[in-house]
Amino acid sequence: MQFAFLQNYILNKKNLKPVLVKIGTFVVPNSITESFRLCDLTPGTFPTIPSKKAMKNSLKKGLIRVNNKRGYSGSFINSGDTIDLFQDTTQTAKKVSIDLKLDVLFEDDFLAIIYKPAGIEVSGNKKWTIKNALESNLKKSSEKDAVAPLPIHRLDYPTSGLLLIGKTASTILELNSLFEKRQVQKEYLAITIGKMEENGILKTPVENKESEASYELISSVASPRFDFLNLIKLNPKTGRKHQLRVQLSEHGNPILGDLLYGKEDLLLKGKGLYLHAFSLKFTHPKTGELLSITSEVPKKYKKLFPEITLK
Repeated sequence: MQFAFLQNYILNKKNLKPVLVKIGTFVVPNSITESFRLCDLTPGTFPTIPSKKAMKNSLKKGLIRVNNKRGYSGSFINSGDTIDLFQDTTQTAKKVSIDLKLDVLFEDDFLAIIYKPAGIEVSGNKKWTIKNALESNLKKSSEKDAVAPLPIHRLDYPTSGLLLIGKTASTILELNSLFEKRQVQKEYLAITIGKMEENGILKTPVENKESEASYELISSVASPRFDFLNLIKLNPKTGRKHQLRVQLSEHGNPILGDLLYGKEDLLLKGKGLYLHAFSLKFTHPKTGELLSITSEVPKKYKKLFPEITLK
C-alpha cells in the first residue's frame, strides 16, 4: 500500500508551503455498471465527507483526484476508477486556533487520542472546532513527515467521547486504512428509551447503505415518563452518518435527548444527547502496540445509573 502523498510548493508569492496528505482511497466496484458524476458520489464514502455540500467544498479546493488527475464536479466516474481524497494541512502564519483545553488520553510522535466534549464540531468551516484546538493541546511531532494534527474520524456535534488524531502524513493514511478494513474497534455508551432485549443486532440501512451494529443491555430502570430507560453498550461494525441514532430510533428505542430522531412526545430538552464514544481499540500502525483506551463516563449518565461501573 502507498503511504501519504505530499506536495510542497510556493503559493501566491507568500512563502506558504501547502501540504496535501492523502487520507482515503475508494475504488469504484465492478458492480457499478453505469457512469455517474463525481459530485453524485454517495455521502459517507469518505468518513470526512458526510454530505453533498462537503463533497462540493472538497472538489472546489482540489482535494479529490480521479485516477491521479484532479476531479471536478462534472467528472464522469466508471467502475474500476480510483478516487483519492486529500487533506490540505498547510501551515500558515495566520493559523486558525481557539483557546479550548482538551483532555489528551494518549499521545506520541505519530498519533493522539483526545476527549471530545459534547456541543462542538470536530471540523468544518466554523472557527470553533476540535480541529482548530489541536495544535495548542498536542506536542509537535519530530517525525520528518509531521503535519498539522488531523482528526481521523468524526463524532456528531452532540456526541462526546474519544477521538483519534493523526500527527504525521504516513500515520494518517495508515489509520484511515485501519478504519476502511474495520480494524478499529469502537464502543459507545447510550441511554435509550423503552423496553429492550438483553442484546441484539441493528441492521437498518443508513443512507441506502449496508449498516450494522450490535448492542448489549447493561442496566434498565423503570421510568414514569419514558416507561424504561436503558444503559447500553454499542459496537458499530460500519460508520455511517448518525448510524447509531438512526438504527436505535428505527428499533423503537431512540436515544435519550435525541432531538433529531427521537419521538415527539418523548423528547428530553436541555440535557443534550446521551451518546458517548467510550472506548477505542486498535493496533498502533507504527509501533505494533495494541492500544485500548477508555474514557470516563459522563456525570449525567451516573445520575441516572449511579451504581454502574464499567470496564
